[in-house]
Amino acid sequence: MSPVKKLALATGNPGKLREYRELLEPAGFEIVPVEIEVEETGATYAENATLKANAAFAATGLPSLGDDSGVEVDALGGFPGLRSARLGPTQEERTGTLLEMLAGVERPWKARFTCTIALAETGKPVRTVEGERRGEIVPEWRGEAGFGYDPIFLVPEAGKTFGEMDPDEKPRWSHRGAAIKALLESGWLS
Repeated sequence: MSPVKKLALATGNPGKLREYRELLEPAGFEIVPVEIEVEETGATYAENATLKANAAFAATGLPSLGDDSGVEVDALGGFPGLRSARLGPTQEERTGTLLEMLAGVERPWKARFTCTIALAETGKPVRTVEGERRGEIVPEWRGEAGFGYDPIFLVPEAGKTFGEMDPDEKPRWSHRGAAIKALLESGWLS
């Protein structure tokens, strides 16, 4: 059996940490959370993920992951996108703001969740992978699982919002699950 490889993850989000652990620990990785303040000044998800991965790498010296994600609503021209976490001070307020912006807009409110993961490690350029999930925003909070916009993001093929999915089911459908799968398939972590 090969030894467990440590990976630092730049996050203070317990939901995100749980998802990384659930998906990477069975593949032989120990996820070491690194709570660092990183100003997300990038113009893309990849730039923000890279800022986080580099900060975690500088803090730990371990191969490090940074993650940036957002929900993009077609009817709002892809908004909030990079600003998904900045629509208000709490997730309840962010969700409320998004739903207020959609009030009066004809449904369905097609959207996509996207996630970019950056990997920073010694002697190699930072590399990124992406994952996405298309779905729609629903006007009512559905389910208590997950975090962020999960309770209002419906995956039509599953007939559920991310907030209605149990932790074992969500990675199969989620943007983050797709990005982590792409990371594992890249061969970069071997």
